[in-house]
Amino acid sequence: MQIIRLINCSSSTNDMKSTLSRWQALVVILCLLKLSSVSGQARYSIPEEQAEGSFVGNIARDLGLDVARLISGKARIITKGSRQYVDLNRDKGTLVIKERIDREELCGKTTPCSFSFEVILENPIQLYRVTVEVIDINDNSPSFPKDEINLKFVESLASGTRFSLVSADDPDVGTNDIQKYTLKPLDNFKLEVQSQPDGGRFIEMVLQTPLDREKEETHTLVLIASDGGEPHRSGTVRIHITVLDANDNAPVCSQPVYKADVKENSPEGTLVTTVSAKDADKGINGEVTFSLPHIAKEAKQLFAVNVKTGEIKVTGKLDFEKYKTYQLNVQASDHGGYTDMCKVIIQVIDENDNIPSIQLMSFSNSISEDSPPGTTIAVVNVDDEDSDGNGIVKCSINSDVPFKIESSLTGYYTIVTDNFLDRESVPEYNITITVSDQGSPPLTSSKNINVKVSDVNDNPPKFSQSEYSKTVPENNSPGISVFALSARDADWGQNARVSYFLEEKEINGLAVSSLVSVNSENGVIHAVRSLDYEQIKWFEFNVTARDAGSPPLSSVATVRIIVQDQNDNPPQVLYPVQTGGSVVAEMVPRSADVGYLVTKVVAVDVDSGQNAWLSYKLQKATDRALFEVGSQNGEIRTIRQVSDKDAVKQRLSVIVEDNGQPSRSATVIVNVAVADSFPEVLSEFSDFPHDKEYSDNLTFYLVLALAVVSFLFITCLVVIISVKIYRWRQSRILYHSNLPVIPYYPPRYSDTLGTTGTLQHVYNYEVCRTTDSRKSDMKYMQPMSQSLVSVDGDGTDAPQLEKQVSVTVRPQCSYMLTFIPRCFTEITKSVIEF
Repeated sequence: MQIIRLINCSSSTNDMKSTLSRWQALVVILCLLKLSSVSGQARYSIPEEQAEGSFVGNIARDLGLDVARLISGKARIITKGSRQYVDLNRDKGTLVIKERIDREELCGKTTPCSFSFEVILENPIQLYRVTVEVIDINDNSPSFPKDEINLKFVESLASGTRFSLVSADDPDVGTNDIQKYTLKPLDNFKLEVQSQPDGGRFIEMVLQTPLDREKEETHTLVLIASDGGEPHRSGTVRIHITVLDANDNAPVCSQPVYKADVKENSPEGTLVTTVSAKDADKGINGEVTFSLPHIAKEAKQLFAVNVKTGEIKVTGKLDFEKYKTYQLNVQASDHGGYTDMCKVIIQVIDENDNIPSIQLMSFSNSISEDSPPGTTIAVVNVDDEDSDGNGIVKCSINSDVPFKIESSLTGYYTIVTDNFLDRESVPEYNITITVSDQGSPPLTSSKNINVKVSDVNDNPPKFSQSEYSKTVPENNSPGISVFALSARDADWGQNARVSYFLEEKEINGLAVSSLVSVNSENGVIHAVRSLDYEQIKWFEFNVTARDAGSPPLSSVATVRIIVQDQNDNPPQVLYPVQTGGSVVAEMVPRSADVGYLVTKVVAVDVDSGQNAWLSYKLQKATDRALFEVGSQNGEIRTIRQVSDKDAVKQRLSVIVEDNGQPSRSATVIVNVAVADSFPEVLSEFSDFPHDKEYSDNLTFYLVLALAVVSFLFITCLVVIISVKIYRWRQSRILYHSNLPVIPYYPPRYSDTLGTTGTLQHVYNYEVCRTTDSRKSDMKYMQPMSQSLVSVDGDGTDAPQLEKQVSVTVRPQCSYMLTFIPRCFTEITKSVIEF
């Protein structure tokens, strides 16, 4: 239960008792229980007619709030009506007068007079009710409806005859209201005042001394109405009495009190009731007329009485909410001056004529989707000016929204969340507030409010699938677009802005970023480099989609790139080996039969699939009728019996072709020697042309070596001459100094003038033999297959070998092998001697 503070700021609180009786305490407890849903309540008392800016009370202190809370919560005053009498100073936490307060204008005769308003704070929403009681001051004087009253009395009136007088009106209340009436002079009349049940006063003038027209035809009296305020105020009316000749009987009302009911909003001319009176006189003295001499100004505009018939009809618009009861004093008079008075009490019946009103006290048109249930989004005030059942209202909202309405204070309702919200499901809600009363028929009003659900980053980006696979042909252009990833984020705004990132990893020793890249804005994957199927057949990497929320959320998709093989590699011949410096020949004996396996061409293709399917064809041959090549296995076989007429030297050109589109091929030259002995082979294969490219390369390197050696030779020559000069000078110095000279000979070297060479004692020799001693040599090799011979030269002077001989062509090497060592020997000797 919240604590409720009751504050009275008027001077009248000094008269309050120090303790409450038991029943008063019980009433207070019940009030506290009734107002338990209110955050707090305060009550102040102020005099009316105070100047603007006058202090009312310290609302911050009385409600237990900090001034900072008033400022941060944007505290403000909410009033039901259009006028606001009190203002809130948030910086000081005080209430001050905003405009002049007239108690009589505000409440009329109602006591006590007070008005209420609410102080509302936001973040979180708190509601406080403040009641301000307006204390009356004596700022109004009593006043009569007329300044003069003219009466006619017959001289034969008996003592004790009563005449009603109009009462004065004072808008003030309490002691400031009319307290007494005084009649002057009191020679013939006295004044009697009677209190009525409704709080009014009935004034009668009573005849004490009979009138004598012959002595005094007119009398003038003064009626004085005085209040009890400080200072005292009063009002007067003059009564002029004219004495007439005798009239024997006075009119008599049929009944002293009439009661009637009339519905509010009754049209003008509606008959309320009819009063009647009788006069026993005859003629003109028996005619009775009716009037309303003592009528309040409020009732004077609403009712009128027919002078002759006594019918009372509605002449204005009745409003139950303003006045519920009216009392009329109807006077019946004859022409002789006699009168009688009767009362007419009119009860206004309430009609359900006021539509309930809805006023938004506080409203937040946006709510975060992560708001917990019970979060307040609006405070609504509903009011119906009707009474009883017509003024009882029921407030509700549509049921298809996750909100509910709760009653927080009399006439106030709060709309709070009833469940968790999800902006991605429903981004906004239209709430219809409906208020209906219990009248017949019931009146209803409604108000629509729109609540938008603000986004929270609660949804990660989502790929359409967790794994993607894409085939890319090898040898692609760098920078080519492979395909695009796309992730959707159900959030909104920045929370839905998705960026893409490549997770770094290594693939076959290469960083994945060196193979592919991802556009962070649109998720397009590009190939950074040209892919090679023979190096990487497929690879996988992860792409992260991350939103721009706070904190950011992300998801990962796996991408597999499959490299599609292209026919970009020609077949490679593994056997026979093609060398530039020697010729390999296969020997076929002349006794070979049909289908004799000469050799097998072995080739591979690093491509895959049909791009690696190889076929073999015999492109050229010295004798096409002697050999054939297996299209699938590359085997070279004889297709007929070898004869003596067949040439010893056979040259076959075999083409190896793959099955790609377009196909690629390689050509291999197979030399076949049809002979039974090795010398026969040498004589036939000595004139095989050398590979031009090999000869060109060898010539280049030989020229380069010659240039280097020449440079070294000239350099050494200069050094030797310098050394000779230096030694000649040293010898002359030594000659004159008589020092012994001991010559030094390096190991494994002999005197330069001796007959022994400059070579080491241990050597590994090669036997070189060629038709031209400057072009080739011969060396012994390890035994090999009987059918494989490497031949270079014509073989005329070759020794008879029992084992296989390998001949390697080395053009122009003999001269260099003899010249270069001699040069280096001379240079070395000179350097050592130095």
